Amino acid sequence: MPGPLSGIKILDLTTVAYGPYATQILADYGADVIKVESPEGDITRALAPTKNPGMGGFFLMSNRNKRCIVLDLKNEEGKKAYLKIAENVDAIVCSVRPAAMARLGLGYEDCRKVNPEVVYMELVGFGQAGPYAKRPAYDDIIQGMSGMAAMQGGREGPPRFVNSSICDKIGSQFVVHATLAALFHKQRTGEGQLVEVPMLESLVGFNMVEHQAGQTWEPALGGAGYERSMVEYRRPYATRDGYVCVLPYNTKQWRAFFELMERPDLVEDPKVNDAKLRSEHIGDLYAIVAECVEDWQTEELLQALDAADVPNGPATPLGELADDPHLDEVALFRMFDHPTEGRIRLVGPGSTFSRTQPDIRDLPAALGEHSVEVLREVGFDEDRVASMLDAGVTMDGRPKAIKSAAE
Repeated sequence: MPGPLSGIKILDLTTVAYGPYATQILADYGADVIKVESPEGDITRALAPTKNPGMGGFFLMSNRNKRCIVLDLKNEEGKKAYLKIAENVDAIVCSVRPAAMARLGLGYEDCRKVNPEVVYMELVGFGQAGPYAKRPAYDDIIQGMSGMAAMQGGREGPPRFVNSSICDKIGSQFVVHATLAALFHKQRTGEGQLVEVPMLESLVGFNMVEHQAGQTWEPALGGAGYERSMVEYRRPYATRDGYVCVLPYNTKQWRAFFELMERPDLVEDPKVNDAKLRSEHIGDLYAIVAECVEDWQTEELLQALDAADVPNGPATPLGELADDPHLDEVALFRMFDHPTEGRIRLVGPGSTFSRTQPDIRDLPAALGEHSVEVLREVGFDEDRVASMLDAGVTMDGRPKAIKSAAE
């Protein structure tokens, strides 16, 4: 079944997570994504754990369904090859700083000369019209500057990082939907365009949906920060043998929870039954929840909460997610035989389409695995490809078994 983006070709000049995760999603949707790497490769290829050099776990989880070509873009032949590929793509997704791409002669204006209708996605840390434009941006930096780290400290605690490359991956979602919007515009009008997707601005907008709070008004009705998210006891609750997530949300659920916990004093309490009062005292209520569940066995508690129709779930350790019965039934985790890595487990697309299902069609590629293939496709003859290989402008990274079969 072809994906919804079948027939769309995307040139991917991104590294680490912000860009590669976005282009992986587009590739899952069926786009032909050509990932361009330097001879050293995407830095995530080297990040532990690794079984073989250049195929680190981080890389494997964000670069499937792509064809990988090596080009030395500091070399004139490499630049020419890049622009030749750019002639026939629908979109370019680039996370190299705009000024650096312009100096190389490979920026938006250069690509537009060879492909006037190209959609050029410029992934930056900060909007290029502001004073932060030239600053480097990594996930930790954006967590701090966007308010994400401050949120984790709650009202009183110090800022803390989320234990995830959260801003990179949220930023990736903005890249995906901005790319789709620009491609839709191109389909309707034939017009390409330059689209700038800055991490800071995207994450501030994301964070402030609920956390703008009282500062939504002028004069302010209160400080920033959504109270329910900021209180100390908004966290998985300890039981006698583990942790559970419990979230009574509406009045019916709160009453049901306290009836289950045999707390009639709270079932009729105005702080439970009045939504406004409940929001003002939510921290106190969460603290009571923690006290109520601490003497329960985890499985017994989860079953009782289900019976009472109170939203709940286990706090599943990362290493046990693949054993979750629901995720197993929907086949989210999938096993594959990789030509160099052996058996690997990948997490498939979560969405389901009735006619154009996204899927894992191709496994993460070795560095330069598709260099020869892509160069031939855009019209480079055997002699020119051989010359580029000899000069180190590109590399043939096909695993031996694949190379032998092709020849």
